[in-house]
Amino acid sequence: MKLNILATLIFTLCLVVCGYSQDIYVTTDGNNNSLGTKDSPVASLEAARDLIRQYKAINNLPKGGITVWIGKGQYDQNKPFILNENDSGEPDASIVWRKLANEQVSITGGKRIPSEKFEKVTNSSILKRLSKNAAQNVMKINLRELSITDFGQIKQYGHAMSVTPAPIEVFFNHEAMTLARYPNEGYLKIGKVIDPGSVPRNGDYSNRGGIFEYTDSRHDKWVGQKDVWLKGTFMYGFADDNILVDTIDAKKKQIKLAMPSLYGVGSGRDFRHYVAYNILEELDSPGEWYVDKEAGILYFWPPNNINDASIMISNLEDPIICLEGASYVTIQDFTIEVGRGIGIYMERGSNNLIAGCTVRNVGTSGIFMGQGARQTFPFVTHDDYEGVPISRRVGNLQGHIYKYTNWDRKAGSNHRILSCDVYNTGCGGIYLSGGSKSKLIPGNNYVENCKVHDYNRRNKFLWSGINIDGCGNRISHCEIFNSEWQGIYVHGNEHLFEYNNIHHVTTNSDDTSPWYIGRDPSDRGNVLRYNYFHHCGNPNRMNMGIYCDDSSTDVLIFGNVFYKMYTKHGMLFSNSGWDLKMKNNIIIEPISYTAEISAHYYTWAKNGVRAAFGEKGLFRRRLLESVNIYQSPYSEKYPELMNYLNPIVDGKEWEGMRARRNVLSKNLIVGGPENPLHLIGGEHAQCEYINNYRTDEDPGFMDYKNENFNLKPNSKVFKEIPGFKALPYNKMGLYLDQYRKKQIKKLEKKVKKLSTYP
Repeated sequence: MKLNILATLIFTLCLVVCGYSQDIYVTTDGNNNSLGTKDSPVASLEAARDLIRQYKAINNLPKGGITVWIGKGQYDQNKPFILNENDSGEPDASIVWRKLANEQVSITGGKRIPSEKFEKVTNSSILKRLSKNAAQNVMKINLRELSITDFGQIKQYGHAMSVTPAPIEVFFNHEAMTLARYPNEGYLKIGKVIDPGSVPRNGDYSNRGGIFEYTDSRHDKWVGQKDVWLKGTFMYGFADDNILVDTIDAKKKQIKLAMPSLYGVGSGRDFRHYVAYNILEELDSPGEWYVDKEAGILYFWPPNNINDASIMISNLEDPIICLEGASYVTIQDFTIEVGRGIGIYMERGSNNLIAGCTVRNVGTSGIFMGQGARQTFPFVTHDDYEGVPISRRVGNLQGHIYKYTNWDRKAGSNHRILSCDVYNTGCGGIYLSGGSKSKLIPGNNYVENCKVHDYNRRNKFLWSGINIDGCGNRISHCEIFNSEWQGIYVHGNEHLFEYNNIHHVTTNSDDTSPWYIGRDPSDRGNVLRYNYFHHCGNPNRMNMGIYCDDSSTDVLIFGNVFYKMYTKHGMLFSNSGWDLKMKNNIIIEPISYTAEISAHYYTWAKNGVRAAFGEKGLFRRRLLESVNIYQSPYSEKYPELMNYLNPIVDGKEWEGMRARRNVLSKNLIVGGPENPLHLIGGEHAQCEYINNYRTDEDPGFMDYKNENFNLKPNSKVFKEIPGFKALPYNKMGLYLDQYRKKQIKKLEKKVKKLSTYP
């Protein structure tokens, strides 16, 4: 204690004398009782933080602020590194946390396992359960001898359910390894359904698991085993689930599930499928692993030479770094990795910057802005959800925001996430929030120049490369790719999406899209401009490009490029949308319509009209309780909504049921159907078709073959569409800055390999 006080006094004296920005140093071989100088560094992030706190308690920050320099190495956190109000900088004196130049710094929520501690498997009972090839390659290590005793629990998670921290995971040379599964690639089809189980979506809370016949005899090997899990889509291709097996009956060739899936269990569609995992017998290929939790033994088949390899297991369920109420703080150039929960968590505060960081290999979300929610309703549910906001966890955020659409998640304002790489995450890459939907006050938070990919290792639907809610936030110049599910998922108002490059998403899901908004007509003022969407979707599934789902309103789609979109339901699809405007876009080689507008309350959804518009209907609650469209600021900002709930036929039809004031104009369409607009629902599906130009020929691109879709000055487009504005195609996607440097060239090579649709 005396040494800490002395160090603080000396540190304070130095700052008082200098009066200018100062530096604190942290190294793995430092001493937490030292001064924090370059020659006498401290050993932990917390020690550096405490030095700053002690200084601030008796002084103003020096001009230019304080920079904390972190030396090379790995800093394992067994609890979150927390920065709160006491750790804030000031507008002209920010506090910067960054690595030393040309050194690698990793801040982890895990623990390294020494490769030399692994041994060959000699236990005959274990060897009998492995294939001959696996028995020769699988190695083991006793985790308890390394003081690793908390292995976590696999729990049910999926569509409309809580996101749970991951159980223990294994990472080899910075890549996530696979918990032993079958099959190693692809999925197993669900056979004949004996009992779909209870259906919580319909209010059946009898908690009965489904029963179905399996289609692969491999299941016979798992009879009697405990803790076998199935992960897949059991009824709809947008509703993922992770369900425990109760029993396997080899005589009847049947599986009984231990719990229900939200929509029950079905078969007969190609997306009704699953993988089985957490099975020792299926540890049969490089990169797979299994933990015997009773014995504390990790079994692992290394994908490469294990000598000198980096092998880590995740440990921390809390976020690795938390900014909770802090302002004017910069987190720069770190790798944040290997945790069971969130990588970086941000709540309240303002003007924080996360720049040049890599966030990877975490169990839930990479960077998460704003609170999550703890469900209190005791069953899997949808409309009956109840819960409370919580910090540092994702939880059932989607259930909470579905019920409380005006929820202020306390994300803070003017936060920036700049030039970060986020990948290999469990449930989504980045969650952006901020501002007030109720008062239409912008949060002015943004994600820019970030590369986000491989973000659905655990949760699938709703957990996108980037999710966004609140009011007045921005996603720009980002690269989002490599997901079977969505790219961007939207709640809220007045958000801007510009100069993004989104590709190779929604490749193996149904009723999904690269960009999605829906089910709240008060979500208005969202703008998509100058984005490049390409190589998305699946021609065998129900996919859309820009999906303005049930009763979406006021979305402007301007100046975007769509290329090789395998979306059966168009570049723009809407169910009874209002004020959707698609203008001045370039659509190249579509397999279906440019726009498909449906008045679905007069077709397939006519039985749900009262549930949507009736006295206690979903939209009435959202338009009169969550917000009030008849009062300021909504009545002033969005007068177009004033008649949305007006009855046409009392008790049967309302104005909002009919698609209105939609526009498709001045778009260049190369290929696809002769008629680019498809209306469903007769006179009730409205969309103006104005001055679009469709051709089967090259309209005058700079280099069509090599995907340079800039238009030549003499392109016939400018003659065929008077007033058509040339698009800034070269600006779409990542750009070079002090953080990216040579990364763009590496990314271009990777994209080239992905460019052919599988």
